[in-house]
Amino acid sequence: MQNPKRYLITAALPYANGLKHVGHLAGAYIPADIYARYLRAQERDVVFVCGSDEHGTAIPIQARKEGTTPQAIIDKYHAAMQQDFADLDIQFDIYHRTSAPLHHETASAFFTQLEKAGDLETKETEQFYDPEAKSFLADRYIKGTCPACQSDRAFGDQCESCGRSLSPEELIRPVSTLSGATPILKKTTHWYLPLGKHEDFLRKWILENHGADWRPAVVGQCKGWIEGGLQSRAVTRDLDWGVKVPLPQANGKVLYVWFDAPIGYISATKQWALDHGKDWGPYWKDAETKLVHFIGKDNIVFHCIIFPVMLKLGGYILPDNVPSNEFLNLEGDKMSTSRNWKLDMREYINDFVKKENGGGQAVDMLRYYLTQIAPETKDSEFTWKGFQDAVNSELVAVLGNFVNRTWVLMHKLCKGKVPPYHTGVADEYDQRLIEQIQTSTQIVTQHLEQYQFRDALFAVVDLARHGNQYMQRKEPWILAKRLEQEPEAQKAIDNCLHLCLQLCANLAILGNPFLPNTSKTLCHMMKVVDRMLEWKHAGRIDLLKVGYSLREPQLLFRKIEDTEIDIQLEKLKSNIMPPDSPAPTPSEQPLGKPPIQFDDFAKVELKVGTIVAAEKVEKADKLLKLSVDLGSETRTIVSGIALHYAPEDIIGKQVTVVTNLAPRKMRGIESNGMILMAEDPVGKLHFVNPDTPIQPGSGIS
Repeated sequence: MQNPKRYLITAALPYANGLKHVGHLAGAYIPADIYARYLRAQERDVVFVCGSDEHGTAIPIQARKEGTTPQAIIDKYHAAMQQDFADLDIQFDIYHRTSAPLHHETASAFFTQLEKAGDLETKETEQFYDPEAKSFLADRYIKGTCPACQSDRAFGDQCESCGRSLSPEELIRPVSTLSGATPILKKTTHWYLPLGKHEDFLRKWILENHGADWRPAVVGQCKGWIEGGLQSRAVTRDLDWGVKVPLPQANGKVLYVWFDAPIGYISATKQWALDHGKDWGPYWKDAETKLVHFIGKDNIVFHCIIFPVMLKLGGYILPDNVPSNEFLNLEGDKMSTSRNWKLDMREYINDFVKKENGGGQAVDMLRYYLTQIAPETKDSEFTWKGFQDAVNSELVAVLGNFVNRTWVLMHKLCKGKVPPYHTGVADEYDQRLIEQIQTSTQIVTQHLEQYQFRDALFAVVDLARHGNQYMQRKEPWILAKRLEQEPEAQKAIDNCLHLCLQLCANLAILGNPFLPNTSKTLCHMMKVVDRMLEWKHAGRIDLLKVGYSLREPQLLFRKIEDTEIDIQLEKLKSNIMPPDSPAPTPSEQPLGKPPIQFDDFAKVELKVGTIVAAEKVEKADKLLKLSVDLGSETRTIVSGIALHYAPEDIIGKQVTVVTNLAPRKMRGIESNGMILMAEDPVGKLHFVNPDTPIQPGSGIS
């Protein structure tokens, strides 16, 4: 969108069931904050909203773990996350929460509008019910034995031992986690959003309109979902925690958290508008507003497929871009809250920020490193050694060193004042530096406009690197030794330090979105107000007036010592949980299966099969009944893939089948085998099949 009137920036609502780690920070919040700060420096009309996601089954589960109430859990973690973001200078215009009355009102009205317009459909299905607790059970409230690995750490949505996605029907000996009773099937009615009706809209809007300007990973994931066939998704569920469904016949039902959470962006904007005497409407309904969602890749489907359908039906604008990041790993492994293999924002704040006077240096050091390694195009990795190298070799040795040398020499050779610039003695090196300042401004601006924050930051530091190289060529300290014999050398000294000071002023402006505390310190040293940080001043070489007295230098960054890194590595290793720890929360992905012997693997018989028939299992949203040709026989296999594939789309597909799995009944159908599937990071299932057609019944070894 060219020259929008206003901007609405959102960052993914963090789930209020625990502290968040630096992977979350790198994935959504620092990129969004950089972009919002840049827009503010451009003096554009921008609102940056976020808030706590406080509904869903994970909240009452966490409450039971901590022996308290769901309300106490969300109050605790909402406040904690809000404080952590503030301590790390994430500058939201509002940090709201989905438990707020205004959000309940907004989400209820959104549902009502869609329901009255006929944009939702109702279905009666059978779902598991706890007869003792007298409650329908979300998948996470059902536990049993995994049919794939036989682990007893399997839930109704996923096995925590082998990572396989499951449906409750697939569990062996399922029990309710509420009472321990065996669940029964009971009829219930829910409202659904029929995504399949909107495939043409999504295909045109995403693939045709944004295929070239959105990140390839975002477009690719959306394309996979659309081409796989979109299924209707329930927008309500049987639960006593969440936004109540505003219909008399929906007693005991709440809005599904995936439906109510993104509406939190709208309710947050409403609250901001109330707090500031503004009209929230144009930010969500005026076509000249640019809406940008900052998320991690596990949220792509919700922000690029489901929420846009909701926005279109509700009469709202659609996102102009969704610059999703990949995942950030830690010291060679996936971050895992359940295994305590993580670096919480709170932990960094306590160990670094709060141990410094003001803490600004430590905040900017983390912001710098996480932006430098930002997983913009692929997963990246946080290492403590990498953090140390980034701080010591770049922030200290390049940026901090250049500023400090400039200030020290200015005080020593120019009496602490901005020296004049003598055009008559300017040389090619002076002109090159002026051009570099202007070119760097254009490069940083271009990268920021295109959400390339890592490249933009590199250009800022590279400008400081050019400053160091320029100073080395000019050598004002050598010229100073010749002043008695060559008084005219003072003009060359003046030119060098004049341009170096102007470059420092530009570094303050260009670096402000990334390193706000560093820019504040530079403004203090230059004795200028924050208005100098407005983007319109970038690229100028007259920012500091000749003869203006400047303050003494301050060290912008300190070195990170080896002992500090050793302490952090030892803490990380000592805190890791053993493999037999309690099962992780639903948001965590297991790191893999435990090792097995070859003889264990040899017991599994794998063969290639071809699907020759497929149909939905009645009253089971997740199950398909498949007829699979195995060469010498055709077997019936029930598979939990109905949310990912339409029956008619998989006829003729070759699949990998576990053929010696003991038969078991699901919804009255005897299943004789199991189809192997691969699950991507957002939960989409993919067939594991040979790369070329092969005879059905062929063995796999």
